[in-house]
Amino acid sequence: MKSVILAAGKGTRLKHYTEKMPKGMLRVNNKTIIEYQIEALHDSGIADVVIVTGYMAEKIRFPGVRYYINREYEDTNMVESLMSARKEFDDDLLVSYSDILYDKSVLDELIDYPGDFVVIVDVDWKRYWMLRYGRINHDTESLSLSDDRRITELGSQDPPADEIDARYVGLLKFSRQGLETVERIYDEMRESHWNLPWQKSGNVFRKAYMTDLLQEIIDRGYDVNAMLIRNRWIELDTVEDYDKARAWFNDGTLKDRLHLDLG
Repeated sequence: MKSVILAAGKGTRLKHYTEKMPKGMLRVNNKTIIEYQIEALHDSGIADVVIVTGYMAEKIRFPGVRYYINREYEDTNMVESLMSARKEFDDDLLVSYSDILYDKSVLDELIDYPGDFVVIVDVDWKRYWMLRYGRINHDTESLSLSDDRRITELGSQDPPADEIDARYVGLLKFSRQGLETVERIYDEMRESHWNLPWQKSGNVFRKAYMTDLLQEIIDRGYDVNAMLIRNRWIELDTVEDYDKARAWFNDGTLKDRLHLDLG
């Protein structure tokens, strides 16, 4: 099993914090976000780590890691970054966004979770959103679950909070067989929809989100399994996110607030 960390984006919502570095290189306590991820991966037995860079690629350097560059990072999004590492699709693959911190226990569970497509989702997201924003009807996207814990729909923007079953986290797993499906979809859609709107986000394909790809997989009849968690993660996507994460770490309340232990 391998891991790919997607770290190409500019992180514009972090404003001054990312003027001189990618957001994955921001520090919480004495480590960067990506360092925390690499250490968690190694501790869970995943030694084969790949990072897809783009914005300020030269600032992201860690020993024993392979790199790919999404040179079109300003005009593309997560799917294109993932496909920049296509040469690595010869094994099961963990995929993580570079702006999240997660408890190592989540990673251990994901590694063992069955399915060709497995997506971490937070079913207690409203609790986190109240800590994060003070309200739940903000920065939301749809995610619907079946009774047998499959995702049936995701990625529509700003639905009512009471219609959302869980929150997409940005940590997922593809089996080798699942990656063959991903490649097939990508090749077809790149040919037919490169500059045309695609899936729930409404973005053109070249700017497709990972949730768009997952919805396409669902629409084609494949099972996308949801691994349910209750918090145990945090996203550092805005100035406020980053300031709160550091404050909670420094005052020792991060674990109590989000059940997140960074060691």
